[in-house]
Amino acid sequence: MDLNLISVFQAVAEAASFSAGAKKLGVRRSSVSRSIAALERELGVQLFNRTTRSVALTTAGTALLAKVRPQLLALEEALGSLPEREEEPSGQLRLTASGDIGSIVLPQIIAGFGLRYPAVQIDVRLTNQTVDLVGEGFDLALRAGVKLEDSSLVARRLTPIGFGLFASPTYLARAGTPRTAEDALEHDWVTFRGFKLPAALGSLKKKPRVVGDDMLFLHGTVRAGAGIGLMPTFLAQPDLAVGTLVRVLPKLEQTIGALYLVHPPAQHVARKVIAFRDYVLQHLEQHPLAPR
Repeated sequence: MDLNLISVFQAVAEAASFSAGAKKLGVRRSSVSRSIAALERELGVQLFNRTTRSVALTTAGTALLAKVRPQLLALEEALGSLPEREEEPSGQLRLTASGDIGSIVLPQIIAGFGLRYPAVQIDVRLTNQTVDLVGEGFDLALRAGVKLEDSSLVARRLTPIGFGLFASPTYLARAGTPRTAEDALEHDWVTFRGFKLPAALGSLKKKPRVVGDDMLFLHGTVRAGAGIGLMPTFLAQPDLAVGTLVRVLPKLEQTIGALYLVHPPAQHVARKVIAFRDYVLQHLEQHPLAPR
């Protein structure tokens, strides 16, 4: 049954008038008359006694109004309290990010966003795999570099990502500190699968000591002394501060790719997604992932 017919019935019953009910709904009287007739045919009962001067509920109409009025009121309240219709962002925000972004960049963002928007509950999944946002019910993803296999997704570039060469003090004490790009090519390397070294460095003269597909693993391996590694500066920054990593050939630092916020298409993007995007942009403006 079309629930609009029930709404028309309630409007006419409460106004005791087809004309007044039509005015309340903002439709024509003829449309209201057709709706009531259709509802009566559907139910197989007469809901109103009609005269040229008045409209009154029948016994069946009175019984129906008593049953549907609280249900319609509850439905209106439910629709009015939907998180996406409220002024302040609210509800659950589901997002996904890679392990390095999630472990180093996200915590401060999540904490600050949660303080600003306490009505939003945040559910984070960290994975290096590309997640099907629509199929798995995610609101957004933070991705370092973006190749949209699903062209319907919306990607917003947030900030470039700076990369540099790093090694541990123990490795450099053992193997020596390279002074030129040519020197560095003779060293042991820890590399991310598929990553190309900076053009100014050239090509390795031997196979990397370690190859992996998880930046946190490579970061830990470089810190443990396995060799020189190319990694995001934001990942190495805490180690530089305490001396567990050393920058190698700092002039070769460069921007590789960028961080993107990706979300499914929507005619009306949820307030919580807009609020999170704006907060991330504000945070990264103050804490960039690449040198300015």
